[in-house]
Formats: sequence, structure tokens, C-alpha cells
Amino acid sequence: MAARRDRTHYLYLAVIGAVLLGITVGFLAPGVAVELKPLGTGFVNLIKMMISPIIFCTIVLGVGSVRKAAKVGAVGGLALGYFLVMSTVALAIGLLVGNLLEPGSGLHLTKEIAEAGAKQAEGASESTPDFLLGIIPTTLVSAFTEGEVLQTLLVALLAGFALQAMGSAGEPVLRGIGHIQRLVFRILGMIMWAAPVGAFGAIAAVVGATGAAALKSLAVIMIGFYLTCGLFVFVVLGALLRLVAGINIWSLLKYLGREFLLILSTSSSESALPRLIAKMEHLGVSKPVVGITVPTGYSFNLDGTAIYLTMASLFTAEAMGDPLSIGEQISLLVFMIIASKGAAGVTGAGLATLAGGLQSHRPELVDGVGLIVGIDRFMSEARALTNFAGNAVATVLVGTWTKEIDRARVEEVLAGRVPFDEKTLVDDHASAPVPDQRAEEGEEKARAGV
Repeated sequence: MAARRDRTHYLYLAVIGAVLLGITVGFLAPGVAVELKPLGTGFVNLIKMMISPIIFCTIVLGVGSVRKAAKVGAVGGLALGYFLVMSTVALAIGLLVGNLLEPGSGLHLTKEIAEAGAKQAEGASESTPDFLLGIIPTTLVSAFTEGEVLQTLLVALLAGFALQAMGSAGEPVLRGIGHIQRLVFRILGMIMWAAPVGAFGAIAAVVGATGAAALKSLAVIMIGFYLTCGLFVFVVLGALLRLVAGINIWSLLKYLGREFLLILSTSSSESALPRLIAKMEHLGVSKPVVGITVPTGYSFNLDGTAIYLTMASLFTAEAMGDPLSIGEQISLLVFMIIASKGAAGVTGAGLATLAGGLQSHRPELVDGVGLIVGIDRFMSEARALTNFAGNAVATVLVGTWTKEIDRARVEEVLAGRVPFDEKTLVDDHASAPVPDQRAEEGEEKARAGV
């Protein structure tokens, strides 16, 4: 086991080295660096290829093994309620900091910038009926081929409830899906060895395309946004995690350190979604809670996106010399939070949502979106990191509220005494029933006279 941990340790050291090398190449040879973008895109696509089967296996195993369907509904309802509250809190924090900083004052709009902003608004908005209909896949298997997280979630929930209703007859199917899950996670572990190459290409392309000039001129909005995200994670989420679960936020973030590095190097929170599922199960949270909370959170628990949309809207209005009133700020941003569902992990989706929201509420401000096109990739990293941290905390909190978490296991894992298996990404504990589930099974056997 020690040798296995050492090998993956070198892998993530290589990722750090690749990021530094990518930054250097981006500054010294920007033309060459931009051409390296396919390396980063290819690696992220490899990860995305695995997301649908991992979500399907995790949810089917979680839901199918629970004896009471009401428990699954309770987990989903509680998670959605929590997501709504935390998005509102993130929105309020973004409004407060954005109004204090006034980051857009003093910037000037050129014709090229205005055209860039208008381009982002093209086809950016989506109606609520379109969103709801988009959750239903064309066929039972198209959810896997199209890579839609919510479509996969729907199919997996239906399959899980069907297996639950089958009772003992469905157990062979559940065992088969368990073996498939191990296979899928093993493939993911193999793909992770391409992370240094992907990180190098992604970072080099971003730095080469952006350059130092844009970073300097827009430093206020970037620094303000990063500080606001840090404030939300360490103060708001940290306090909530300590009060509800008794866990230190630093311990949880340290446990997820490699996932944060992966997001930072690829600018995509989706690249870490499969590993978050595996690590939350390893931590001691039950499969139903992990399987429902994590995929749903990637579409609805967008704390970082809420802060981004808030500050970017205020920034754009200030830069255009037409600040938003408090009433306009609230109505516009509530609209954007609703419109941003499903934007997590998709590079550029936050920018498109921003442009679409401004177009529907204040069309004269759309051109100003071009001001932040150049630095959106750097802001998307903080956005993705915050969304990821929010979903990790949410999974622990929902597990605590529903009593679907092994507290002793959490302490052992966070203390480093039960290391995560980087080679298989799964362990026997993850497939074992939690105490409440074992109690349910014992009661059923007693009633049946077993």
C-alpha cells in the first residue's frame, strides 16, 4: 500500500510541475502555447467520458440497496432545500462585496470588446420548459452518449427504484452493477496518469491567449472575486460544517487536495466529479446520499457561479457607466441563478449565462460583457473550486442530517489513518450498508421470522 501511495504522490507532483511549465511557456511563447489547447481539452474529455457510467452505477447501487423509497426522497428534498438557501447566501455575499468594491469604474469600452460581449449573448438563455424537457433523454441509453448529468441522474433513479421494487430478484443485477462500478473506477484511475499532460496544455493555452496586460488591467475584479469565494468557503461553509457535523473545513479540504489541484489545472469542476463521488463514499457517507447529492449539486448547488454572476453583473454595469439599482440587482441576479442550472463544470457557461441575463433585463449592458472575456478562464477556476467545495460540504451535511454517515469512519479518514486507494478509487466499506440500513434489514428479517 505504501508503494501505491508514493506513485500517485509523484503523479500530483508532476501535475504541479506541468502547471508551472505551462505558465512559463504561455508567457515566453504565447503563439506556441495557444496551439497546446487540445492537450487540455483531450484530458478533460477523457474524464467526462467516465462521468455518466460512474453516476449511473453509484445511484443505482445506492437507491437499489435502500429498502424504503421515502428515504431517497427525503435525501433529495433536503439536498435541494439546502442548495436553494446556500445559493441565496452566496448571492447576498457577492452583492455586498461587489457594491463595496465597485470594480468596473475607470475601464473603457472599445468596439472589439463590445463585439466580444455581443457574441457571448448569442443563444445564451434557455427557458424553464426547455430546461425541464432537457432532463428527459431521447432514449434510455442516450443519456450516456450525450453526457448530460441530469439525464443520467433520471435514468439511474428510475433503474434504482425498479431494482428496489424487485427485491431479492434484483440482487444479481445489483452485484453485476457493483462489478461494473469497480471496472469504471479502475479505468478512471488509469486516465488520471495523463493529468500532467492535460494540465500543461490547459494552463499554457490560457496564459498564452490572455497575457499579462489583461490580468493587470482587470486585477481588481479578479482579486475581489477570489477573496469573496474564499470568504464564502472558509467563513460561511466552514462555520456550517463545524456547527452541524463538527468537522474542520481545513481537514475536509486537505482530504480533497488532489481534486482541487485537478480543477485548478484544468479549469473544470467536472474533471473532479467522479473522484468526489469516490472520496465521499470512502469518507463514510452512504451511497444513496452521495449518489443523489453530488450529481444534483453539480447542477443546482452553484455557489461559486452565484458569486461570479453577482460581481460580474455589477462590474459590467459600473464599467458601462450605468450602475444597477438595488432592485435591478436583485431581480436580475435571481433570474441568472435560475438560468445557471447545469452550468457547473462547463467552461464558458458562466459567461454565457451572464450575457443572456443582461440581454433579457438590461440589453444596453450586454456589450460590457466583453470586458471580462479575457479573464473569464481565470475566474472560472475560482468559480469551479468554490462550486466543488460547496458540493463536498453539502454531501457531508446532508449525510449528517439524514444520519447516513459513519462518524467514526470520518474521523479515521480525515486523520489519515484510512488512506484512499488511488488505484481502484473504491473500497469494501463504500459498498457496505450504513448502521441505519443494517438495522432496517434486521427488523425486516425479524418480522419475516428469519
